[in-house]
Amino acid sequence: MVQLHQDYQRFLDAGAEILITGPDDMEAFQKYWEEHDYRFVGLPDPEHKVADLYGQQVSMLKLGRMPAQFVIDRAGMIRYSHFGGSMRDIPPNQEILDVLARINQEE
Repeated sequence: MVQLHQDYQRFLDAGAEILITGPDDMEAFQKYWEEHDYRFVGLPDPEHKVADLYGQQVSMLKLGRMPAQFVIDRAGMIRYSHFGGSMRDIPPNQEILDVLARINQEE
């Protein structure tokens, strides 16, 4: 999340909003958000409803939810997806920004 936070303005400039889901309840999620001063949207998902909807994998051997990133366009279509195989398997921000640039060109 740190890398998303660092480039948050670039995502906004590209017409995107970042939404992070996590397994914690609302209270824990809010506390974590405030401690890290994240400006993007956080969505508590303790029952894994959103994670299940998008097929996010959970591996207890690898400390819980595996990273998953999506770009969803204004029509609600998934235009990009990345399912991480480990907690460090996260695409660089520029990869996501390039996808956003292509979507913006199409519109």
